[in-house]
Amino acid sequence: MDKIIVLVLLTLVTTMAYSHSGRTASDGCHKESRTGERHCH
Repeated sequence: MDKIIVLVLLTLVTTMAYSHSGRTASDGCHKESRTGERHCH
């Protein structure tokens, strides 16, 4: 049971670390403010 809890917590932390709330254009892309590069999701 403890392994399941740890797995769920790690999944949540990893997801939050990679996600961001940046706005996207109509094509699903946006400019990364830190690097100045444009990328799509």
